[in-house]
Amino acid sequence: MSFNPTMPLETATLGMGCFWSPDALFGSLPGVIRTQTGYAGGTTDQPSYREMGDHSEMVQLDFDPEILSFEDILRIFWNNHNPVNINDYKGRQYRSMVLYHNELQKDKAERVIRQCEGEGKAKPETEFSPCALFYPAEERHQKYYLHRYPNAVEKLSSIYPSHQELVNSTLAARLNGLAKGYTNLSQIKQEIAGWKADKEQKKRLIDLISGIRW
Repeated sequence: MSFNPTMPLETATLGMGCFWSPDALFGSLPGVIRTQTGYAGGTTDQPSYREMGDHSEMVQLDFDPEILSFEDILRIFWNNHNPVNINDYKGRQYRSMVLYHNELQKDKAERVIRQCEGEGKAKPETEFSPCALFYPAEERHQKYYLHRYPNAVEKLSSIYPSHQELVNSTLAARLNGLAKGYTNLSQIKQEIAGWKADKEQKKRLIDLISGIRW
């Protein structure tokens, strides 16, 4: 059970240091449908956390552009990290990076940067490249903060029996954001009430998350 988008989704792939917090940050936002952590931006085949090669830690999100625009995502991205402090820390593992999925995303990113410069902000030292391959991170790195609360994961397993279903769910994205402190339970309940889903399904979700011990 996830949010039913009003139009085709778009994908954003971003690097801003350790991927745990960005996964929670973007997962907390209405309009973001699903998130996952992973590795991208390099050439190493089949990277892993222990053998990342020249890839960087990234978060990838699918979002409904009618609710949250790519430009809004980029502003949140740049307002929540400092590229100068992140770049080259641990080699290429931590990089400020935008991997665009089409030329329109590239143009929008350049436009946002120009707008920021017009506001007197310094041009960010962010790497831009086309998004080629994205390698999902290991299970232990997905919804990291949510998994600190076993009772939450146990209750969610009743509606998401597999790990991948949990990772792909909008609800898990929101609750991961809650576990990190980016949103609160009242906001999540209010959003669920407006989802395009069956009334009983929405009630079941609200009842389930109301019973979680945080």
